[in-house]
Amino acid sequence: MDDNNKGRNISISLLILALFLGGTIEIIEGSKSIGVIYLLFALIAITRIKIGGAAKIKKIKQPYLLIGLGIVISDILFNLADNSNLGTLDIMTFLFGSSLIAMSIENNELRRMGQFTAYLSASFILLFLIFFTSFNMLNINFTHLFDHYFILIPVVFILRIINIPVEVVYIETIRIQGVEEITVVIGGPCSGLYSMFLLIGIIIGYAKMEELDKRNIVAMLVMTIIVAYISNLFRVTTLYLTGFYYGSDAMMFVHTHLGWLIFAVVAGILIFLLNKMVQRQN
Repeated sequence: MDDNNKGRNISISLLILALFLGGTIEIIEGSKSIGVIYLLFALIAITRIKIGGAAKIKKIKQPYLLIGLGIVISDILFNLADNSNLGTLDIMTFLFGSSLIAMSIENNELRRMGQFTAYLSASFILLFLIFFTSFNMLNINFTHLFDHYFILIPVVFILRIINIPVEVVYIETIRIQGVEEITVVIGGPCSGLYSMFLLIGIIIGYAKMEELDKRNIVAMLVMTIIVAYISNLFRVTTLYLTGFYYGSDAMMFVHTHLGWLIFAVVAGILIFLLNKMVQRQN
């Protein structure tokens, strides 16, 4: 694949990731209609991408179609029966099932994209089950400890350095007195773990498709975790500065939209670096 196509693929990959994450966040926290539109555009963009030609596609067996359909239908029926709102895990489960369906279609590029998104979504689901489900079953408050020591404490330190009055109320809660008094809980999406899991999934999926060697994969994963963590600290700090200067409504607006925009930029940079690694390796 020539350099022009590589550059085109980077742009399309970035667009897909931005639309997908933006759609997920809009469905959960913003406008469901806008979220669905984002996801539809992401699906359209998927048909335009070509992941490099280093790896050969093995023959896909028909059971992938049946398994994929089963996962998609089960996820939809479960949410309808439970009358619950779609969450990130639901979206990733739906993506995993859809990826298996794509892998059964007689189109080489759709199969390759299906394999990429299957690795991505499977990695996210596995990490989610480990850090959010398994630890909770074992009564290990990993997420609370992470939110407190790795998000709240560093953000409070940054805010105090720039003379923003902030008070730690509880393990995941702070109070800011700006144009209005705001009490905010740092937890769930604010931890940045969802974005980190997605970025790790992107690295694993892309590396598997391009047959990147293990040393480069480990280097990219370490870089991804560090960059994702720093980016989330920047995002959370920006949220609280917005709340301090402009109030809670402005902070919630920024909360809905800033995260996936930062994610898109970070993902684009990582994909660019991955392409460089693939070119050097080949």
